[in-house]
Amino acid sequence: MGHVLQIGNRSVTSEELPSLLAGYQMLPQLVQEVLIDEAIAPITCAEEELIGAREQFYAQHQIVDEATRQQWLNRHGMTLAQLDALATRSLRIEKFKEATWGAKLESYFLERKSKLDKVIYSLIRTQDMGIAQEIYFRVMEGEQSFAELARTYSQGPEAQTDGLIGPVELSVPHPQLAHMLSISQPGQLWPPHRIGEWIVIIRLEKFIPAQMDEQMRRRLLNESFSQWLQQQLDDVSLSPLADALPADALATESLPTVEPSEPPAADTSSQPPASSSTAPPAEPPAKPGAPKPPSGAAGGQGNGGHPPAAQPQLVPTSILLGVPDPKAVKPTTLSSSPPAAPTVAPIVES
Repeated sequence: MGHVLQIGNRSVTSEELPSLLAGYQMLPQLVQEVLIDEAIAPITCAEEELIGAREQFYAQHQIVDEATRQQWLNRHGMTLAQLDALATRSLRIEKFKEATWGAKLESYFLERKSKLDKVIYSLIRTQDMGIAQEIYFRVMEGEQSFAELARTYSQGPEAQTDGLIGPVELSVPHPQLAHMLSISQPGQLWPPHRIGEWIVIIRLEKFIPAQMDEQMRRRLLNESFSQWLQQQLDDVSLSPLADALPADALATESLPTVEPSEPPAADTSSQPPASSSTAPPAEPPAKPGAPKPPSGAAGGQGNGGHPPAAQPQLVPTSILLGVPDPKAVKPTTLSSSPPAAPTVAPIVES
């Protein structure tokens, strides 16, 4: 049992580390970082990239000279090689993303575009169909502006912004509302529609198509990386290994050893005579007229002079109370259908 950490008066052993990491909920983070390091292991940096990353890291952590660098290393229990690896880690992750998904971003963008397009729209919601009809006709006839009616009658947070919402991606509003907006023309006013518990009146103000610019490219790369990492984490079992746990964390029980009821007869032809200290006491002489024991009964033998069958010798067995495999537990699948009483999404700032 090797001591790997000295924290105050406590020595932490290598056997204790897995249970400590799990107890402090740090094990998933450790697993994630290990998976990332395995993925980026083949990725290298040029010398100038290493120098630039190191300088940026030093500036970020206020490492200005050799003394402060050594102090930082001591505080984090790291070597200089580990510090250089940490300084270039973000760069190597970005290189890994680009090498893995860079060529696939165009097709991925086209798949996601219908949810990435943005809209600006006006909304009034109420729970009274009569009021909704009246509002709709007032807007249609131009008796009052949409903004004025929204301030007066809308029952959501959009009342504070004259009913105006957006820009917001089409993945944000309720699916039914998003579909109405996606097939609308700017300025198109929809009559009252029931969406969940609300009756809504909407008007599309502006449609903003998504573009494959550098910002969008960076976002899709990060999305692809996050999805990949989550899949890797789902495939990893976090059950501690038995040999990685401290001895007092393993609950064991042993089966008792069952001794045979009668020891088998020993072959005395080749055995030396038993010493007097271990020899069984001699039987008293039989009284005259007493019946003699049957042939072969002496020496613990019976059954016609043959020794009885030996009982099997059971070896003590330790039963490890293991940790259940998380893969055996089926996750609850959430329904993709909208909730029974959905609400229209609030304003999302661009």
